[in-house]
Amino acid sequence: MIKFKNFKRIRTGLIILAIIIAFISLFVSQSLVNDLSREEYAKMEIFAEAYRTLNAADDDTELNLVLEVFKGNRTIPVIVVDEESNIVNNTFLNIDIRKGDTLAYLTSYAERMRQAGNSIKIYFDDNDETRYYEVCFDQSLLLNRLKVYPYIQMSVVVLFVLIAIFALLSFKKTEQNKVWVGLSKETAHQLGTPISSLMAWSELFKDKYDDPLIDEMEKDVNRLQMVAERFSKIGSMPEPVTADMVGVMNGVIEYVEHRSPKGVRFVRDFPEPPVYARVNSSLFGWVIENLCKNAVDAMDGDGVLTIRLREEKSIVSVEVSDTGKGISKKSWKSVFDPGYTTKQRGWGLGLSLAKRIVEEYHKGKIYVNFSESGKGTVFRVELLK
Repeated sequence: MIKFKNFKRIRTGLIILAIIIAFISLFVSQSLVNDLSREEYAKMEIFAEAYRTLNAADDDTELNLVLEVFKGNRTIPVIVVDEESNIVNNTFLNIDIRKGDTLAYLTSYAERMRQAGNSIKIYFDDNDETRYYEVCFDQSLLLNRLKVYPYIQMSVVVLFVLIAIFALLSFKKTEQNKVWVGLSKETAHQLGTPISSLMAWSELFKDKYDDPLIDEMEKDVNRLQMVAERFSKIGSMPEPVTADMVGVMNGVIEYVEHRSPKGVRFVRDFPEPPVYARVNSSLFGWVIENLCKNAVDAMDGDGVLTIRLREEKSIVSVEVSDTGKGISKKSWKSVFDPGYTTKQRGWGLGLSLAKRIVEEYHKGKIYVNFSESGKGTVFRVELLK
């Protein structure tokens, strides 16, 4: 099983590796882009000089080298314009002509090249800077693709890291589930023998003594039996059935109420018509019991605990509110984490189990709906009808 610290190290290592790969990729790609940009600019300087030579040529000028320069440019888009931005002799290379107004498109494209700083002026008279041609050029398709490549590579690396972290999380959760199930079933097994003995002793005492305390003891033994059954169901998928929520909750609330301090007043806010939902009565009763016990503990033996049941559009909601100490907003989610507790005793598993029962077995929701320091807390459970 992957320990939590090891998982954090693996996750951090993957993120650091992704960052290193991304930086190396960006550095190498940017170096290649810069080198290729300088090379293309040098080519355009040669192209501009060749064009100047062509325009200044006479009958004795050798033009083979000039023509080779023009033919050698097969990748860089080029447009030659004059000082008034008119295209010179329809001179443009490596540009896909659009349908429609070709001249307007080329003029606009040349202007964009000039604004980007990709142009070289050709002066025919060193003493007259008002008359010139301007070779406007754009980056080649290869250079544009090379600029995009590192970002595509980064996206692939990030995707790989996310998939790896997701796989690790899934594996970690599966391992945790195995531990939960094994612990629960072993607990149920270990409780079985002493509970059977307690039940036998309870029957023996009932036959020999007439004492109301024996009845209470029997209720607690039966309660232990129910707890063992709940533990044994963890890991299996008990089928929810349509049940009367008032009946399911009343039995649990009465049990907790009789064993709570006198200063805690229980208020049940249930509707008159029956409210039905699909639940496993034993497991859902465990959820209500945990919420009620936590509420009692939060009030330190003095306050009001309200259990509210409502039937809404497509759900049945249960709210357990108290007038206790409250929970800081930053802890609203972490209260459901295994091991979270503010008590001196306890393992901090109650709310974690409650969340598991509600969300995994009943496909519902459980969350802190409201909490404020000194005013209390409201836990809300939502179930499908």
